[in-house]
Amino acid sequence: MPLSEFIHTYLVSLMHIERRTEPFWRPTMNAIFREPTAALLQKLINLQRKDEGLRLAEERELPGEKEALDGIIRDMGAYMAQKYRDGEFERVGNTKTHGLVRADFIVHDDARLPYRQGLFQKARTYPAWVRFSGPGPDSPPDIEDVGFMSMSVKVMDVAGKKVAPDEKYTQDFLSVCTPTFVTPHVIANAQLQTQLRRRTPLYYFFNPRHPHILDFLMQSLWNETQTSPLECQYYSCTPYRLGLRNAMVFSFRPKSSARTKIPNLPGRPPDHYLRNAMTDTLRRTPVEFEMLVQLQTDPFKMPIENAAVRWPQALSPFVPVATVRIHQQEFNSPRQLDFAKNLRFTPWHCLEEHRPLGNQNRARQRMYAELSKMRLTKNRVPHLEPNGSETFDEAPIAEQNQGRRTSSS
Repeated sequence: MPLSEFIHTYLVSLMHIERRTEPFWRPTMNAIFREPTAALLQKLINLQRKDEGLRLAEERELPGEKEALDGIIRDMGAYMAQKYRDGEFERVGNTKTHGLVRADFIVHDDARLPYRQGLFQKARTYPAWVRFSGPGPDSPPDIEDVGFMSMSVKVMDVAGKKVAPDEKYTQDFLSVCTPTFVTPHVIANAQLQTQLRRRTPLYYFFNPRHPHILDFLMQSLWNETQTSPLECQYYSCTPYRLGLRNAMVFSFRPKSSARTKIPNLPGRPPDHYLRNAMTDTLRRTPVEFEMLVQLQTDPFKMPIENAAVRWPQALSPFVPVATVRIHQQEFNSPRQLDFAKNLRFTPWHCLEEHRPLGNQNRARQRMYAELSKMRLTKNRVPHLEPNGSETFDEAPIAEQNQGRRTSSS
């Protein structure tokens, strides 16, 4: 093993030890220090930025953006090809599925302008699938990941023309547990993917020529030992249109403040303790998340092209626009997990009024399309557009979905 990889492995092993102690002290530290520390880090990050002169909701392509995206797709595709056998391909990001659950997406009837746009235009309840997942590109035991989770909501039966043509009736909302993205832009993301392929991601943050130490510290404020996917607040990190003239970011916040006790700490908890926590909760009770929207009001302090900047709530507070109500249910069957593996989530499954903005989202358009096509092709399954009527206790998924809306991509 090369010395650089050995040092990286040693540092990660220290993190694993620290992860087992966090629940005993981290909540107190978060309550006292997280927001002041985040505010200081954001000031330091903003001092390194320059005003590009963009207007509200305006985008501008970065120099080298296309080449960086080519590199990301190449590195991610090579990682998948090296790691997986045909028929067993997984996603290369947000890889580990904690659970895919049925939900209702309930648009509030009290949202005020300018928030009453697109899907939020009028009160209605939509069927939805919600996927909770862990980080990528691997699927380690929960206590050995980096304390990162994601929540992807696929709203169905949504009328209107969609930006991506492969699904006609869905609106996807993708979110993660950190309010800022791990990289500020797609150029940096390409650097991170190179280190991920080398299995040394920490060196992306501490590269002497291109350091991202402030971003590392910002991520570490929210990456922590998680108690349950149902007990975390999630953030879009990247911006989207809100109507045709405004921009927004969004968040999913759990309505309950309950926290599940992690078994066996400071020893080793079960490898899938996060899924177990979800299973136990949803056997007893439904769970609700509030969807919050934050409107862009300052194009520099709330940038479109830099996803490492947290939009200040002092300039524009989060406003509730919808509720995600996850039903009391059993969701842990092998067929339901296989169904989750075959779904495609992308922010480009959307109405024009919620079109993704910024270079990270522009990269996602081609990156998600090409990598999901590779995954489904290698697994020999067609792309399926769900409608919420799926069941998992009778015929195999392929038989259930004959005659339903599908795509060969």
